[in-house]
Amino acid sequence: MLTRTKLWLFSGVVFVAFCSWYTDLRGPLSDEEVAAFVSRMSDNGGNPDVIAFIEHFAAADSGRQFFMLNNVDYNETPPDVAGAEPGESARALMGRYMAHMVPALLTRACHPVLMGDVVYSSMDVIGIDNAEQWDMGALVRYRSRRTFLEIVSNPAFAGQHHFKLAALQKTIAYPIEARFNPGDPRLLLGLILLCVTALLDGRLKSRAPAAPHPQPTHGRNS
Repeated sequence: MLTRTKLWLFSGVVFVAFCSWYTDLRGPLSDEEVAAFVSRMSDNGGNPDVIAFIEHFAAADSGRQFFMLNNVDYNETPPDVAGAEPGESARALMGRYMAHMVPALLTRACHPVLMGDVVYSSMDVIGIDNAEQWDMGALVRYRSRRTFLEIVSNPAFAGQHHFKLAALQKTIAYPIEARFNPGDPRLLLGLILLCVTALLDGRLKSRAPAAPHPQPTHGRNS
């Protein structure tokens, strides 16, 4: 097989493999799956009201990826909690929580899209009390609601969530489904692979020996 053909095939396999992993191809959650996740969260000792809220979220699954938009205000004097050193700061406690969450996210094709510290108070607040001051904001991508439930129903999550609760003075987190996302890694990877493969293909083509031209034959008429 020609080297140039192998190059394009390799890029295509890489792209398809990534998209297959990054995209939940199983469609919306079934009723049986929702019931299983609810049962698992109940067995973990979850709050019944929270479980019921998440159950409604799962039952309305579209099968698509979603993003969790988070506003975070840290507790200036967090309480001492089990598993942490006395007097740990809110950021240290959140670090303990994220030490569990980051691997759980990345292994399931979920990841932060952006994170940053707040540089000023809220510019526009309408109809919300106590929403002027925040410490940071984050946007986290989830592969699907199924993946989200896999994370929050894991007993290891329940064992770490109290660190987050102790670290926060207040927070707002809500899911959105993007209508337009030019930063989607699947699109970016496809463009990068296309550009790199085309450049390498052009270089291979330029280095390939030119095909010999047929030599003219001079025959005699008999």
